[in-house]
Amino acid sequence: MELLDAHLVPAVDGVAYGLLLFVVAAGLSLAFGTAGVLNLSHGTLYAIGAYTGAELSDGTWGGLVLGLAAGTAAAALAGAGLSAATVPLARRGHLAQALLTFGIALVGGDLLIQLFGADELPVRVPGALDTSVHLLGHRYPAYRLGFIVMAVLLAGFGTWVLTRTRVGAAVRASADDPQMLAATGRNPRAVHTGVLAAAGALAGAAGVLGAPIIGPGPGTSENVLMLSLVVVVLGGLRSLWATLAAAVAVGEVQTLGVSVLPELAPYLLFAAMAAVLVFRSRFAEPAAAHGSEGPSADPVTRLRRLLTERLGTRLGARPREAPAQEVPAQASGGFGAWVRGAAWRRAAPLLVLLVVLIALPGLLDSYSISLAGSALALGLLAVSVTILTGYAGLPTLGQTAPFAVGAYATANLADAGWTVGPVQIVLSALAAAVFSAVTGPAVIRARGTTVLMITLAVGELASAVINQFKSVTGGADGLVGFPATRALWGGEEMTDESELYTYALVVAVVAVAVTLLVLRSPAGKLLTGTRGAEARMRASGHPVGRYLLVAHICAGALAGVGGSLMVSVQQYLSPADVGFEIAAFALLAAVIGGTTSVIGALLGAGLIVFTRDWVAGSWPGHGPLLLGALFIAAVYLLPRGLAGLRGTPRPAAPLPLSTGKAAP
Repeated sequence: MELLDAHLVPAVDGVAYGLLLFVVAAGLSLAFGTAGVLNLSHGTLYAIGAYTGAELSDGTWGGLVLGLAAGTAAAALAGAGLSAATVPLARRGHLAQALLTFGIALVGGDLLIQLFGADELPVRVPGALDTSVHLLGHRYPAYRLGFIVMAVLLAGFGTWVLTRTRVGAAVRASADDPQMLAATGRNPRAVHTGVLAAAGALAGAAGVLGAPIIGPGPGTSENVLMLSLVVVVLGGLRSLWATLAAAVAVGEVQTLGVSVLPELAPYLLFAAMAAVLVFRSRFAEPAAAHGSEGPSADPVTRLRRLLTERLGTRLGARPREAPAQEVPAQASGGFGAWVRGAAWRRAAPLLVLLVVLIALPGLLDSYSISLAGSALALGLLAVSVTILTGYAGLPTLGQTAPFAVGAYATANLADAGWTVGPVQIVLSALAAAVFSAVTGPAVIRARGTTVLMITLAVGELASAVINQFKSVTGGADGLVGFPATRALWGGEEMTDESELYTYALVVAVVAVAVTLLVLRSPAGKLLTGTRGAEARMRASGHPVGRYLLVAHICAGALAGVGGSLMVSVQQYLSPADVGFEIAAFALLAAVIGGTTSVIGALLGAGLIVFTRDWVAGSWPGHGPLLLGALFIAAVYLLPRGLAGLRGTPRPAAPLPLSTGKAAP
């Protein structure tokens, strides 16, 4: 009884918090499960409602009702606008949607701060609710009890609309069979817009009602989004009751768990999220990783394809996927033929980029040179994302985890007196490779959106560890004051920006050269084949899982090298340097490059650093707005990345994130 008495208030808080998350997650689940939109700006829709409700609150019932109506309408309008923004991306899979909506979230967050200010807004509730009541001998805020009632009514109304009305039937039909819905005379696009507007309305209403509980302010939208993603993953997309149970469980972990198990609570949510995703990916019906050649494909289609291939082979026809004939340089005239051949055309952009990078110290000031060094570090992270996303077919939002392992390894090695650069690089890469080897089995069995969610959970778990293990990571304060890196044994510590940049350039050139050699070797071709025709590779006896695990480990080692470079260049390390935002930047850099272009990933990283630090420096306070605009422009204007601008075929098929194993 004493235990119940001590934790009664946190337990009730957990119910209130869970119901708030349920309303938000219901909208996120509706957008993803019905409209097929992976909306990473859903937290911004919540913030729109929260800011609007707080601005209109005046301590009266009329102010509460007006705020609820205005906040819900504003978020619904934003949801409808999101529908128009995502319609052109319908056939490009969830990766493009994720990047677009993340960019929209950055832009929306910046605009909200410009409109309402950067400070947390006070929220005034009606006097009848701005008091406390007795609850089993405890004083408890009346508004939170009232919110529980309002959230239950809102959830019940939404459930009734979806399950008992014609509107709900049309929504369900749009998810199950849009062609049949169109045959009944209803416009699937109008239903799509209505679904996203309804999802926005749910988020906005939750924002207005939840503002007195989670006040509107910087960071609120990101926190709500992450927790809502956990709820959707744990509850699934099939049952609102399962989503409700998951939301209450998450709410209890966030409140009661912190008071009962404060050391474990930060890990429980994302560990549970990762475990559920891994379980589903392992026990779901096997399917082809990419394309339609899985065991569940149409047998007639498979037979027709097999006969076509056999007959084509007998008649001497060249397969359609065979590249244009290229005569090796050695067989057609030596160096001159090599200069005229495809090898030179592939190497020329890299050589031009290398010349430009070498010339930068003589062209830029000290600050810009330091930014160029940071861009090289982020570029290696982007190349590691390219390996996984473009070559292995494993789109990742968690590659900052091995990046962080390498960064913190270098910082702690320097603090312990190990300041020689090559030693730091090798040990950091090894630590990141070990980390990737441990987490790899949880990633390589999944495909598509599930990979994004698993890697996101891994990245968030790494962030939780960083904040908890202050003796190693410095916690939220980060690490600073450790000795500078020495380029070689017996050398002096590097403190000049030009020296640090030269060191970073040499390491990056070696790392990229090794990466290109591996990717263009027979091992790299096997990896590309795994991505393009996994079922056929498995049927041929290839250990596909082993190939993917090796790729995951090597990409992790490369990310660790990038983390080590970042620490050496900037001479400090904070959690923001290895957070979710950096993971999204790295994925964007890979997409800007074309997902299979190493040089494109490097250029994309440079463009991001240029926008984030140099351009934003000339327009202070608007860095997120500029980065968000870059996300949006890259998604719309570079559907095939910079590599696609040359008009040459990409080395691998587009990445259909909407196929593969079931999404969470």
